[in-house]
Amino acid sequence: MVRISRKHLLDARHFRKQVIDAQDPLTLFQKALGNGRAILKRYHDSGASPTSILSLNTWLIDRILISAWDVLAHNEMDQTSSTLLAVGGYGRKELHPQSDIDLMILFEISPNNAEIDFVERYIRFLWDIGLQVGHSVRTLEECSYHASKDVTILTNMIDSRHLYGNINLEKQLHENLIPSTIWNIEDFFKAKTDEQETRHHFYNDTGYNLEPHVKEGPGGLRDIQTITWIAQRHFGSRDLTTLIDHDFLTSEERRMLIRGKHFLWRIRNSLHFLADRQEDRLLFDYQVEIAREFNYLDDKKSLAVEKLMKRYYRTVKELMFLNNLLLQYFYQEIISKKRTNIIDINDRFRSVDGLIESKNDNVFRKTPFALLEIFLLLQKRPDLTGIQASTIRQLWSHRKFLNSVSRKNIRCREIFMEILCAPSGQIHALRRMNDYGILGTYIPAFGKVVGQMQHDLFHFFTVDAHLLIVVRNLRRLEISAYDHELPFVSSLMQNVYKRHRLFIAALFHDIAKGRGGDHSTLGERTAYDFSRLHDLSQYDAKFIAWLVRHHLSMSWVAQREDISEPTVIGKFATLVGSQERLDNLYLLTVADIRGTNPDLWNDWKGQLLFDLYIATSHALQRGIDAPINLDEQVTDIKNEALGFLTLDKLTLSKAKIYWSTLETDYFLRYRPEFIAWHTELLLSTAPSDLPLVAAKPLSRSATAQFMICSPDSLHLLSNITASFDREGINIVDARVYKNSSGTAIMIFVVLMQSAIDTDSVILEDRCNRIRNRILDGSSEIRHENSRVAPRLKHFPIQTEVIFEVPIDKSYITMEVRAQDRPGLLNQIANALLNCKVRLVNARISTFGERAEDIFLLQDQKKNELISNEQKICLVNTIKRVLP
Repeated sequence: MVRISRKHLLDARHFRKQVIDAQDPLTLFQKALGNGRAILKRYHDSGASPTSILSLNTWLIDRILISAWDVLAHNEMDQTSSTLLAVGGYGRKELHPQSDIDLMILFEISPNNAEIDFVERYIRFLWDIGLQVGHSVRTLEECSYHASKDVTILTNMIDSRHLYGNINLEKQLHENLIPSTIWNIEDFFKAKTDEQETRHHFYNDTGYNLEPHVKEGPGGLRDIQTITWIAQRHFGSRDLTTLIDHDFLTSEERRMLIRGKHFLWRIRNSLHFLADRQEDRLLFDYQVEIAREFNYLDDKKSLAVEKLMKRYYRTVKELMFLNNLLLQYFYQEIISKKRTNIIDINDRFRSVDGLIESKNDNVFRKTPFALLEIFLLLQKRPDLTGIQASTIRQLWSHRKFLNSVSRKNIRCREIFMEILCAPSGQIHALRRMNDYGILGTYIPAFGKVVGQMQHDLFHFFTVDAHLLIVVRNLRRLEISAYDHELPFVSSLMQNVYKRHRLFIAALFHDIAKGRGGDHSTLGERTAYDFSRLHDLSQYDAKFIAWLVRHHLSMSWVAQREDISEPTVIGKFATLVGSQERLDNLYLLTVADIRGTNPDLWNDWKGQLLFDLYIATSHALQRGIDAPINLDEQVTDIKNEALGFLTLDKLTLSKAKIYWSTLETDYFLRYRPEFIAWHTELLLSTAPSDLPLVAAKPLSRSATAQFMICSPDSLHLLSNITASFDREGINIVDARVYKNSSGTAIMIFVVLMQSAIDTDSVILEDRCNRIRNRILDGSSEIRHENSRVAPRLKHFPIQTEVIFEVPIDKSYITMEVRAQDRPGLLNQIANALLNCKVRLVNARISTFGERAEDIFLLQDQKKNELISNEQKICLVNTIKRVLP
């Protein structure tokens, strides 16, 4: 890398002479700006430090602004009456490549008309050059007034820097803004911490967002600026060495802060150069390219972009720690000031005004178990509201003493298990331990997944955040105030035996991600070893390890297999083996799905898991080796369905005759009240009134069942799926039945966009529109509706079509794995039509950007397996329309 000097960017003297003598200076300014930015871009791409880029960019803009003022003023302005100031980030000399250039033109008294006209021409000229300028025009008196009303205006001004004009005006401005005059330090501290809290809430109080905001997000650059502003206000200096002088910061912490800031500066510079505009969000559009800039490479364990994001998340975690530490120090010095209420807790800790504090600097060094004990004390004592700043620092710097020797110490093991087994407070304790680096040190396998993100739209959180959210979800199920969310699951959790085993399984179920290989199998061993180390019995350790090994099994079976099939239930019951395992696996599965992605859980998934749980529970009670009597089960279902019918005796007999034409599969699949609903609709509809389209909500959320009965035709499935697509309805399950009269009965389970869409009036309107489209024979969806969403383009998935023939079945299973997109099912329906294949059943599953759909198929004319030629036709057609 060749270092560049300011003169490489712009020969300031020569340029000033050029523009003053030029007839048309605008072109010269535009060329200078464009050339300078191009040089900075090449310098950045060659690996220049972010500080060099910011410094050179600031200098370049300074020269352009000053020269422009010179050219336009040309003896028009009294240089003693005003001054041009850089404010905000530009004032701090932290100007990123495409950041707004914040200026203030400061006058001693109100400007006259000529001065106002000059300012307008000056700002307009800067925009014509190509600069994004934000400006204000104020007098000294107006500055004081506006700063007193708005702390953000105050901080913008205290970062001001003189560019041109009367420097004494800037000095007067700073004198007018000192704490003794405006915004005393107590009010300033409260305002800036409230501002940070509001900002953090906007970003869901986490720096671990999929597309984090580098500047405003938690742990971002604004958090560093908040500390700097408070330090400047309190100590009169923004230099971080001032914080070292006052024992607020150690030299190592200062290096950590500067290292983190420079990393975020480099990221932000890259974003600005790539976007060619001010873009401070680390969007998917740029993550892969920036990973290349940092020379990260894909390997068998992780993608380059995942390595970049892991470094990003770990950096913001460190910066959030330092922000928390320093704000705590400032709070103690600025707000609480005096230590008035000191209470001894034990030989190692005391309470100081409600904050726990170590009694000396060597507590954690001499007694490493105290690194865990402090969190147990916080968990058990409601009078303790937090940790003293000096003790937070000790936790961070002494966490290394939780080494392989101390982890085997019986006191450490007992304390950690006491935290997990306590009646409440587990999640607060574990989160605090993670925030201060203790959890990842005590459990090294956990430390390896801190900040680890999977580059997809399915996993919304980093692995460490997800593990703690799953523990939180389990704990939430124990609290009666949340029973209304999942009543049955809550009642199960509130009666579970040895709940700490479930908490450990939750903490370890994804802990082996990123190692390469099957994380469930690798995590099984890690969970077992941890459990045995913490003195759990052989049985309990194996129980926890089994949960980790099979934590995906229940979800997989519920969403991908036909759980109305007795053989499927029998196989799953054999895997589970006992009611105790089933209860715990069910609870872990629900907590896991609800903690993976906010949009992943819905009532349909909840119902599938519940049905699988109940069916498996019955199988276990009956005995795994005792086959179910299907005839007896179907008879019971029919008798129960009769109780829901409101028809006369003649029609009841017709219902029985109609049921005799249906296969056993139908009765095993649907609840008796829905069988009765189907029957009443079908028997009360004349053939001349077909097609019949009806819908019924499945629950209080956005799930509904549609029943469509129509004369069968080759295009019927395509017409129906196109109609659903036009309505914005997401099909998650489809079943097709045909009778001897040539009538097709199709039953769909769908997800609406919101619960409001399941209102009876709205459903009826949609049914009418779908019926009309079936009559019209429309099988085309709008072109714009079938495009892949821009966000999904960053996660390309190669379409796969996989066939499997179940044992003793007359149908074939086709699995399609592809990138999710609107109209996907309609495209597949058209492929089936093209290849002369009939749909028997479909199970639709979406995992972020990935669709994994299962179709049961038969030949279109004969109820038998499709041919090899039809398979080839399906593969070619589907891959063509779903590339």
